[in-house]
Amino acid sequence: MFLRKPAALTALLLALGGCATQPTEPAPLPVALPDAWRFAAAGGRDALSAAWWQSIGSAELDGFVGQALADNPGLAAAEARLRQARAGVVIAAAPLWPELNAEAGAQRNYYRADTVGTTANSFRLGLAASYEVDLWGGVRAGRTAALDTWRASGFDRDATHLALTSEVALAWLQTASLRERVQIARRLTENARRVLGVVEARRAAGQATLLELAQQRGFVARQARAEALLRQRANDSLVALATLLGQPVANIGMQTASLDGLQVPLVSAGLPAALMARRPDLAAAEARLAAARADIAVARALMLPRLTLNASVSGSAERPRLMFDQPAYALAAGLLAPVFNAGRLAAGRDQAEARREELLADYRAAIVAATADVELALNTIDGVAAQRVKQDEELREAQRAFVLAEHRYRAGAETLLTMLDAQRTLHDAEDAQATLRLSALQAVVLLYKALGGGWQRPAGDAAA
Repeated sequence: MFLRKPAALTALLLALGGCATQPTEPAPLPVALPDAWRFAAAGGRDALSAAWWQSIGSAELDGFVGQALADNPGLAAAEARLRQARAGVVIAAAPLWPELNAEAGAQRNYYRADTVGTTANSFRLGLAASYEVDLWGGVRAGRTAALDTWRASGFDRDATHLALTSEVALAWLQTASLRERVQIARRLTENARRVLGVVEARRAAGQATLLELAQQRGFVARQARAEALLRQRANDSLVALATLLGQPVANIGMQTASLDGLQVPLVSAGLPAALMARRPDLAAAEARLAAARADIAVARALMLPRLTLNASVSGSAERPRLMFDQPAYALAAGLLAPVFNAGRLAAGRDQAEARREELLADYRAAIVAATADVELALNTIDGVAAQRVKQDEELREAQRAFVLAEHRYRAGAETLLTMLDAQRTLHDAEDAQATLRLSALQAVVLLYKALGGGWQRPAGDAAA
């Protein structure tokens, strides 16, 4: 008797809807950002900009980054995914409006009775509209989820842009550094061959042994092998750079062969709290979390009754001009309520809630990882700067020791073993200097990337 009363039925449905679609507020994130970076070095002054790579001071790098942004397949795929998500918003919002379909048909029938045949024509034209009333907000929640997914795709595209520019800069620096190290190895190989000439001359004069001659020849071969290995690695790095540019390596004409003269920017890391508005990957994680909350509302709405309205108008006749002389109209309303589905709808709701918990955990992990990226980059910058000061001193002393060892060996006052040790020390010192120069520039690139590379959250975009 109670359910026969429309007002009571409506009140009951609204109460159920309120219970089913009420969104759950997200738990507060247990990630307390510090007031300042622990490893921030004093003196950082350069502000972030969207074209941050230009601060390194290489026109060639600037050109390569522009080429990558135009031709990289990964970035093109991210743009395509963004367009897919935009189309998904239209699809999700479509049920908020009635659906209207037109019908047209023509038929010719032939009847034969005994020996007499009869022909009859029939024409039909009609419109049919259907609309599902969004009683519980499930359709609106679906549109919200699609909008948040679209936002996340846009942030993903921005994150791909940032990652691509960073990877191009790192690959270019790596290739240039390896080419520089090839030159260092070649120079030391030539130096070792010159020393070999000295040993051969001393051997001819009876002042050097066959052992000394074999040792120096072995050292020359070792240097030549190291040069060949570095050249191979430089070519591999160039292939990696070409892949990022979306081109075959044969089309890449890289000229830079040394990092000497490039600028090492002094980047200001800012405050940790600003990181939330600087990182597109964090913005994407927030948007996905918001979409997951809306998906829960969608799943809950599916567990409740659905009200569908239908209307149609049509006409039919033997001649087209007579079709609407006697039109037919139809109006219908239907209420469909789930009774038994073997737990499918409840499981869908549980799945949506678990998905939200997963994304919440991913968001927390992303925040921790982002702060770690910044701290690691800052620590590397500080550590490499301290190492370079001592490495310059080490190189000066290695050069001085080699000159002294060569002079003493020529004079017969020192053995070849001392000379070999001085050669190895000089090679290691020059190679370490080039490696540290690369590390300093790479650390700056990683800091730019960790800080978002000048990206800013769009105005009006709210956090999840």
